[in-house]
Amino acid sequence: MFSIQGSQRTLCDGLNRRELLRIGGLGAFGWGLNEQLLATELSPKPGVTPASFGKAKACILVFLYGSPSQHETFDPKPDAPADIQGDMKAIATVVPGISICERLPRTASIVDKTTIVRSLNHPYPVHGVAYAVSGLPTYTPDLEASPRDARHWPYIGSVVDYVRSQTATANKDGSLMSNIPRHMGLPWMLNSKTDLLVNAGPFSGFLSSNHDPVWTDFVGDGTRKVPKYTDDQKQEFFDPFGGITESGKFMLSENSTLPESMSIERLGLRRSLLEQFNRTRREIDRISNHGFDGKREQAYTLLTSTKIQQALDVSKESQSLREDYGMTLFGQSCLVARRLIESGVTFVSVFWDGFGQFGNCAWDTHNNHFPRMKEYLLPGFDAAYPALIRDLEQRGLLEDTLVLCISEHGRTPQIDPKPIGAGRHHWSRAYSAILAGGGIGRGQVVGRTDSIGGDVIDNPVSPKDILATSFHLLGIDPHMMVRDMLGRPVPISGDGRVRHELLA
Repeated sequence: MFSIQGSQRTLCDGLNRRELLRIGGLGAFGWGLNEQLLATELSPKPGVTPASFGKAKACILVFLYGSPSQHETFDPKPDAPADIQGDMKAIATVVPGISICERLPRTASIVDKTTIVRSLNHPYPVHGVAYAVSGLPTYTPDLEASPRDARHWPYIGSVVDYVRSQTATANKDGSLMSNIPRHMGLPWMLNSKTDLLVNAGPFSGFLSSNHDPVWTDFVGDGTRKVPKYTDDQKQEFFDPFGGITESGKFMLSENSTLPESMSIERLGLRRSLLEQFNRTRREIDRISNHGFDGKREQAYTLLTSTKIQQALDVSKESQSLREDYGMTLFGQSCLVARRLIESGVTFVSVFWDGFGQFGNCAWDTHNNHFPRMKEYLLPGFDAAYPALIRDLEQRGLLEDTLVLCISEHGRTPQIDPKPIGAGRHHWSRAYSAILAGGGIGRGQVVGRTDSIGGDVIDNPVSPKDILATSFHLLGIDPHMMVRDMLGRPVPISGDGRVRHELLA
């Protein structure tokens, strides 16, 4: 039992790990494995360093969960038969010779600031988020359902956070000088608002959980019942990705603020006591509690600083700018992402996630494909994405900020007419992405698919190539090795390679 001089309260409950998880808001997935690795390289191998290396100082990763159709986004096939093309046509963009879906007119006006990739492909036509965003060499459904399985490789944002942590400036006591995290995820932990457990992907894998994203949450009501996910859907949801009220707020998770009974002074006393105790057990803590120490420091920083809370306060932006992004959860998440980058966060992930129901959620349009694309998905994207690109450029941030817009896979060339509203199913042999900023080329298309958008016929690109190219732009050697839980060195990009055709 410990007591603090000047206080009548004895800490018989202790300041244990459960307590710190509670007051720190680290959540069920904020506790993880000990760090077992060190990077072997933080810079490229000797030789001529391309001018593009380290061009990006920060990254916003936009992930369209469920996988949009390449036909109704960035690889329309206007000359294909109706059962391939569907009832949405192509429109010209600001770049002569480049066409995209007619339901993306605002995006068409900023294509000159982007590179469209039409030749992404891989062997797994399933919702393998972890495969798409890490060096993980193979995919299995059991891994996707197990976000803390030690076989997972670290998320791209976790690797960036880990590498940056090796060179972060520290105070004399070892604590970080910055009062903001390097790595954040919006609008909430992936899949956590559906009827399915959280899936794998944006987590630190065999790295310490110190390098997981700091997740936000969103408090607010949806304003629209969006087109149904499935033909037999019984419940309708006011999906915030379809629309939100102005009063909706982003915040750290509900447990990441101090309870009313816990003052800053009281938390400081507890922290001081813990540090005194730790000094007598420094070696034990170093060996067995390494990951926890980092989370404890992060929790204390978030609890005692208002900088992140201010960055999350989207109401500080003008109403006209908020409306330009779109009064949807995706639009406002993209706006908050810009605010976080501006405040000094290095890597921000924005997920267009499911809500209410997992099956066929978000961009997973097995059913009701055309109503969902026309009335819900494409309008929301076409407001937020071009607004983000323009906003970053106007503020002088686009040149230094890599913006990746990716997904798990694409969708079938052949339209399935049986479901209400028709459907396109999973397809990974050819799909698209759009990239911008941070050293990415402007006004170009990389790769080409056949006449029905089903197979790549020129310049195939893998998800691992996107990772490698992104690491390169962020100043991290894409062939850097880290050690997994068995001590084996593995490359952070898997078998990916830098694709110089994507670069400026």
